[in-house]
Amino acid sequence: MSEGDGENDHDISTANTMRERTDESRLKLRLLLRSNRLAVTGVLAGTIFVLFVLSGQFVFPTFRSTALSGDVVETIFSTMISVVVTGTTLVVTINQLVLSQETGPLGDQRKRMSDAMDFRTYASELLGETTPSDPSTFLRAIVDVSEQRAKVLGDAIADSDDAELRDEVEEFTDSITGNAEEVKDELDGAEFGTFDVLFAALNFNYSWKIFQVERLRDEYEDVLTDDQRESLADLRTSLVMFGPAREHVKTLYFQWALVDLSQLILYAAVPALLVAGVMLGFVGGESFPGSTLGVSNLLWVVAVAFTITTIPFLLFTAYVLRIATVAKRTLAIGPLILRESQR
Repeated sequence: MSEGDGENDHDISTANTMRERTDESRLKLRLLLRSNRLAVTGVLAGTIFVLFVLSGQFVFPTFRSTALSGDVVETIFSTMISVVVTGTTLVVTINQLVLSQETGPLGDQRKRMSDAMDFRTYASELLGETTPSDPSTFLRAIVDVSEQRAKVLGDAIADSDDAELRDEVEEFTDSITGNAEEVKDELDGAEFGTFDVLFAALNFNYSWKIFQVERLRDEYEDVLTDDQRESLADLRTSLVMFGPAREHVKTLYFQWALVDLSQLILYAAVPALLVAGVMLGFVGGESFPGSTLGVSNLLWVVAVAFTITTIPFLLFTAYVLRIATVAKRTLAIGPLILRESQR
């Protein structure tokens, strides 16, 4: 049963945001998607630091004596130097893959330009105006057209003699209108380079809407008039247009984020290597005698240094968590619903 009409057999309307349409917690989505990646890195680093200190204090309380009798510090930070250098090399490789599209031959660049201009021309015909150059404004314009065409469809079906068709279309258009208003509000003022643009676009579940348009068209084919069929086709066209537009913005954001990630890891790798080198060359089991707050000073220093050396990897983790989550949620383009919670 749908929420809008107890007599219908189809679940037509959906929630207006991605979080409401999934069965995942607000905290999980905030961690994976909404939170600033540097803040997530900081939380991960803080967690590692606390767990390291607690482990050295309670799980392995002989940390200082072990460091005195062996080469624990040297082993830890010689390994971390290898990890940081290997990770930095991996980042350079990622950068080369991302930038490979930007350094292709002239023919490839001309084809990219031609495809982009063809898409803009088609978008201008859909919007009835010059295609906006700002990604958030562009997506907002397509969503607005879809909302307008949904209202036109509702007006066209309002005169139908089929009561069930009228009820289903009314619920469907109300769902589109509510979802469109939510997404437009989120896109208003959102700047590309932040995740806000892409997150707002993810909230517009165009795949489900395309499926419903096609279902209504096929299920009520015998009772639809030519004008009503045309209204359904127009709405479907605007919804279909949103798919490649969102995928294009998503691809650009992935490239932008990976370049940012590469820069941040390179920035973090230098102090990480410096700290690891200092710990390897100058700090041993006899360094930093005494204790603070009941914890060995050597344990405090090693914990801080180890945390610093893990920051490049933590940056990588924070960014890849977001990119992988978005990629998983947008694997299919068109009216294919992969997640059970959205079916």
